[in-house]
Amino acid sequence: MHAMPAAHATQHHGPPTSFIRKHIFSLDHKVIGKQYYALALVAVLTGMVLSWLMRIHLGWNNAAIPGLQLLSADGAPAGKMTPEYYLELMTMHATIMVFFVLTTAPFAAFGNYFLPIQVGAEDMPFPHFNMMSFWTTLVAFCVLISVFFVGDGPPLSGWTAYAPLSAIGKVAGPGQGTGQVLWATAIGIFCIGQLLGALNFISTVLDMRTKGMTLARLPITCWAWFITSCMGLTAFAVLMPACVLLILDHLAGTSFFIASGLVINDQLLPHSGGSTLLWQHLFWFFGHPEVYIAIVPGMGIVTHVLVTNMRRPMLSMKAILYSLWALAFLSYMVYGHHMFVSGMNPFSSLAFSFPTLMITIPSTILVLIWIGSLYGSKLRINSASLFALGFISMFVSGGVSGFFLAQPSIDIMLHATYFVVGHFHMVMGVAAMFGIFSGTYFWFPKMTGRMMNETLGKVHFWLTFVGTYCIFMPFHYLGWAANVRRFASFTDDFLKPLIPLHQFITVAALFTGAVQLIFIYNLIHSHFKGAPAPDNPWEGTSLEWSMPSPPPWNNFGGKDPVVYHDPYQYGVKSSTGADYVMQNSPEQITAGGD
Repeated sequence: MHAMPAAHATQHHGPPTSFIRKHIFSLDHKVIGKQYYALALVAVLTGMVLSWLMRIHLGWNNAAIPGLQLLSADGAPAGKMTPEYYLELMTMHATIMVFFVLTTAPFAAFGNYFLPIQVGAEDMPFPHFNMMSFWTTLVAFCVLISVFFVGDGPPLSGWTAYAPLSAIGKVAGPGQGTGQVLWATAIGIFCIGQLLGALNFISTVLDMRTKGMTLARLPITCWAWFITSCMGLTAFAVLMPACVLLILDHLAGTSFFIASGLVINDQLLPHSGGSTLLWQHLFWFFGHPEVYIAIVPGMGIVTHVLVTNMRRPMLSMKAILYSLWALAFLSYMVYGHHMFVSGMNPFSSLAFSFPTLMITIPSTILVLIWIGSLYGSKLRINSASLFALGFISMFVSGGVSGFFLAQPSIDIMLHATYFVVGHFHMVMGVAAMFGIFSGTYFWFPKMTGRMMNETLGKVHFWLTFVGTYCIFMPFHYLGWAANVRRFASFTDDFLKPLIPLHQFITVAALFTGAVQLIFIYNLIHSHFKGAPAPDNPWEGTSLEWSMPSPPPWNNFGGKDPVVYHDPYQYGVKSSTGADYVMQNSPEQITAGGD
C-alpha cells in the first residue's frame, strides 16, 4: 500500500515539436484520450444512424428509405430494406456500439486522459504503446467500416457471430464470406489495442503513483479503470485467438467451429470435428466481462461526480471498491447464462444461475450506497450530477429484469425476445452512455479550459432521459408478448397488434437521436466559444483540479505533487473557509463543515 515516489521521476518524452507529434502521432496521454473520445463520437453517430434505419424498417416494413439503395443496391433495392440487410445493419450497429463506443469512451478516453493525472504522474510508463493502442483501435474501426464497401456487404451473424453461421463462409448468406472475415479481423485488431492499453493502465496504477499516493488514497475512478484493465487483460486475450480461429475456418479449411455432416442449401460442407458451442464458450467468456468493462468505468465516474456535488463522502467508499472487485470476479463465473438455450446440462445451468443471482448483491450494494449517500445531502444540480442520477436510474431499471433472465426456466422463454434487448440496452448501453455524458460535462472544463452551457446540458439530460425510457421500457413488454428480437418484419398474426408499439418506439428513437444534436452543438461550440473555466470549477479535491485548465504537456510542470489526504475530503473546515481540502494540501483537516 505504499506509493512509488521515484517511479516517474524520469521524463519519458519531451514536449511535442511539430503538429504531427502534437496532434496526430502524439505520445501525450491527454491527446490520446481526446483521440479516443473523438473516435467514440464518430462511432456513436454511425451506430445511431444504423439504429434509425433499423427502427424505421421495423415501424413501417414496406417504407422505402430514400438513398439507402446507394449504400447497398442488393440489400435495399429501391430503398426497401431486405430481411438480410436488416440483420447486417443490426450486426454493425451492435458491434460498433459495444466495442468502439461503450468500451472506448469511458475506459480508453477518460482513463487515458485522467488516470496519470489522478495518480500524480507525468505520463503513462509506455507512451509509445499508448500511441499504438489508439492507432491500432482506429485501424480496427476502419477495417470494420470497410465491410459496407467490400464484397457483398456486412455479415448478418450478429455482434455475437454465432457458429456455424459465422464460420461456413458465403454459402450461409450475404456478407458471410469476405464481410465476416473482415469483421473477425477488425475485432482481433481491436483486441490488440485494448491489451496494449490495459497493460499501460495497470502499470500506471502500480508503478507511477506520486509521493503519498498510497493505494488507499486513489480516487475511485482510478480503481474503476484499474479493475477494468484487469478484466480486459483476460477477456480480450480470449476473444483475440477466437477471432483467429474463426478466420482460419474461413480461409484455411480448418473446422474449429464447424461440425461434420453439416448441410447448408443442399450442400454438404467439407468440414469435420469442430464444435459450434466452442465459439459460444470463447465468446461469452469474453462477452460477459465485457458488460462490466463497459459499465465499471461509468460506476467510478458516477461515484466521483456525485461525491464532488454532494459535498460529503459516500457512506462507505471501501464497500464501493469491494463491490467493483466482486463484479469483476463474478463476471467470469456467470457467462454461461447466455447459453441456457444451447442445450446445456441442467446441472450446468444451475451452476451458472447461482452466481448470476449472486452478482446482483454487489450491484445492489452500490445502488444502496449511492442512494443512501444522496439522502439528506445538498446535491448541486448540474448537467454532470443529473446524468449521474440518470445512470443510477437506468442501471436499476435495466438490472431488475436480470432477475428473470438469471432463471434458466424463464430465460429459455425470453432469451430470443425483445426482453433481452431491453435489459441489455438499459443496464449496459444507456447506463454506460449516461456515465459518458456525466464525465464529459464534469471534465470538459479541465480538458479544454472552457465551460459547457449548463442550460443546454440540462435540456439534453431531460429529453434524453425521457426518450430512452420511451424506447427501451416497451421492449420488455414486447418480450413478454413473444416478439422475437431478430425478426425484420411482423407477418404472424399474433405480432401484428405490436406494430403500433414499434412505431411509437421508432418515433421515440428518432426524437432521442435528434436530441443528441444539442449535445454535439454544446460540445463543439463550448470548445471554441465557451466561457473560460477556472482551474477548479466544481471545487473538487483530487489532483486533476490542482493544475491549470487545460493541463500542460507534462501535467505538473516537472514538479511531482505530494499527496497528504484521501481524495474526498468534503464537509470539513479548511484554512481558506472552504468546505473541502485538496489532496495535495498539507494542512490538517478539521471536521465539521456544513
